Amino acid sequence: MQDILKKIEIWKREDTARRKEDVPLSILKMISGYSGECISLYDKLKDANEPCIITEFKRKSPSKGDINLKGNPVEICKSYETAGATAISVLTDQEFFGAETTDFSKVRAVVDLPLLRKDFILEEYQVHETKAMGADVILLIAAMLSPKEVDMLAELARKLGMDVLLELHSENEIDHISRHVNILGVNNRNLKNFDVDLKHSQDFAGKLPKNIPTIAESGLSGYQDVVNLYKSGFKGFLMGEYFMKSDNPGKKCRQLIDKITRRDGA
Repeated sequence: MQDILKKIEIWKREDTARRKEDVPLSILKMISGYSGECISLYDKLKDANEPCIITEFKRKSPSKGDINLKGNPVEICKSYETAGATAISVLTDQEFFGAETTDFSKVRAVVDLPLLRKDFILEEYQVHETKAMGADVILLIAAMLSPKEVDMLAELARKLGMDVLLELHSENEIDHISRHVNILGVNNRNLKNFDVDLKHSQDFAGKLPKNIPTIAESGLSGYQDVVNLYKSGFKGFLMGEYFMKSDNPGKKCRQLIDKITRRDGA
């Protein structure tokens, strides 16, 4: 996976350089989304009395291959909102996750929930780009950034009004937590072999700052996983493949949220 991350980084820097030429920062700042108000995911997480389900729209991934290549972002994300999702993550990487250039803008036009732009953010230009898209939350991946880079990018994102979700994979990344990061994500998937270990995440969560809401990411397979991790201190649960592989992602989301609300067997 480290080799994949390096390949992604090389591609992302080349692609970002092209986008800078096509759409300079001066033009980005004129896009309507750049001056828009953000909807705070942080506020929703910190005030929640139940597990918060963060759904995701993605077509494929390096670890799982094709997931839902024909999915309609508007229909699926609107059904997530109707089902009671707390927020929605939308993949914007085209090369490795199969995103289309208009996916995020189409979802932003029809959904009033916090939207997370899920991509590989490496440079300040991408932060400005994320704000111009109308995103409310930006993802920073500790495994791809130094602590100094996290601090710089997170500070800029917060100045632009966005929440910052810092994704961690291991305890040696705790030093990446910046004072500008206001949401933490623990990825349950091992970066080296793609294995999922929820027990590792449960142990890891106990070593993180208590004043920052924490989201569990990757490999969640339903109600019991959510309940177990909620009891370990996680506030949010980012679930993509679990819903996207279904014939009706919104219906599956509604079923899960209804079960959580009833707290069957908890």
